[in-house]
Amino acid sequence: MTKLTRRALLAQSATLPLFSIISHRADAAEFELKYATGQDPTHPVNLRAKEAHDRIREASSGRVNIKLFPANQLGNDTDLLSQVRNGSVDFFNLSSLILSTFVPISGITSVGFAFKNYDDVWKAMDGDLGNHIRAEIAKTSIFTVSKIWDNGFRHITSSSRDIKTAADLKGFKLRVPPAPSLTSMFKALEAAPATINFNEVYTALQTKVVEGQENPLAIIATARLYEVQKSCSLTGHVWDGYWVLGNKRAFEKLPADVQQIIKRELDKSATDQRADVARLNTSLVADLKAKGINFVDVQQEDFRKKLISTGFYGEWKTKYGAMPWDLLEKVSGKLG
Repeated sequence: MTKLTRRALLAQSATLPLFSIISHRADAAEFELKYATGQDPTHPVNLRAKEAHDRIREASSGRVNIKLFPANQLGNDTDLLSQVRNGSVDFFNLSSLILSTFVPISGITSVGFAFKNYDDVWKAMDGDLGNHIRAEIAKTSIFTVSKIWDNGFRHITSSSRDIKTAADLKGFKLRVPPAPSLTSMFKALEAAPATINFNEVYTALQTKVVEGQENPLAIIATARLYEVQKSCSLTGHVWDGYWVLGNKRAFEKLPADVQQIIKRELDKSATDQRADVARLNTSLVADLKAKGINFVDVQQEDFRKKLISTGFYGEWKTKYGAMPWDLLEKVSGKLG
């Protein structure tokens, strides 16, 4: 075997794509990749991602090793979006809501009270609407590596009052992610939304900077928000999903067989994770009740009527455009 000098190794490394690190250690993978998430290690997105990474390593005969960095270890969501755009992080699962700050159309999946159930969600996201969003994301420096994962229907929690009707939101201080559509919706409902990155949410609730927040049940449980909230209103006001994003230029430099293995195994884990969340949505109500959360049933139509009266739907139809709005309404029915 030819012995490589240090100079030769440095010259070789300078020609490598940012996406991969070809190691000279005999026991190392050919491609060492970083996969970041914002969720707790116990959340299904991380458990299923880890399974995908293990399968990718096996299917590639050890050529690919993906290291998981959960719970915003490499930065908050805004930081990580920048990192996947510049290629310093290889994969990042990001809420479609937050992605909308970079690719505005991704926020259309979270129009207030658009989806009534999961049948509608998957019909849209695995169909024409999802394909349109994918194409818009791919016009940037990033792309979607797999089918969309499930974040879930979002519900409102509170430490100060039970939210039963739209009127109960008047003046209510609640945290929202940096997502224009959510901020707009809660302002239309006369609440007082405050944009706070997720890694700061627990402290903001604990110190009463805000009275409440809104998230799917799996997030409320794994982030232990039940410790600083007393009630959860089952508003299901929007559905949100996680896109697994990759740096497009760097991914294309990987061998074609490696690309296919990564996509295939992440797709499988996306399907498994969707099933996990479906099961959790049933079991978590009982679990969170046992931890002291009081659940409040609401009439969604009361909130929807309030949004219609403010012109909310017409405003967002104009922002997103008639064509994607039509794709949404093919599944949701007429909005506004």
